[in-house]
Amino acid sequence: MGVVVTEVLVDELPAEAVEEAKARAATLLLAFRHGNQLAFDDALDRLLEEHVEREVTTLLTWIAAEAVRKAYAPEVGDRVLRSMARRAPSDTGAVLVDEDGVDAARLIEAVAAGEVAEVRGLVAATPDTTFLLGGLLQGVAMMLPLLPEGELAEITAELRRRHGGVPAGVPEARSGV
Repeated sequence: MGVVVTEVLVDELPAEAVEEAKARAATLLLAFRHGNQLAFDDALDRLLEEHVEREVTTLLTWIAAEAVRKAYAPEVGDRVLRSMARRAPSDTGAVLVDEDGVDAARLIEAVAAGEVAEVRGLVAATPDTTFLLGGLLQGVAMMLPLLPEGELAEITAELRRRHGGVPAGVPEARSGV
């Protein structure tokens, strides 16, 4: 029968702190993966303010090692990690983005045509959904003046009904909006 350790070591984190560090690591990774510089900077600033760099760095390192372990044979994994480290950008403060790879016009056309598979394909193939969303919002802003009077109020009221109701203090629909 094995020995059960009940004493928490000074170096160890309580389970709650581990879960918080995992959430911080996930936030950083997702912001970086999707090219969201604002979310990345915000998450990194909070991490530094709360002095949890060591915990999050440990988890990020574990995540990278696990990803390589699952993707490569053991005899290749170390070479892959070394290669990735050599190829790392020298400007470590910026999230890589691909603004040119975004085609919001094609996305709007696919939505208008009801081409669900193409919409899903465009979103899945876009490494930086932040710029895709920005282009989509720009397209919507350009279309707003073309809406007949009262149509925007109906659209926003329908969106509120579908997605969680009306925020406090916001009327269901306003005429002339």
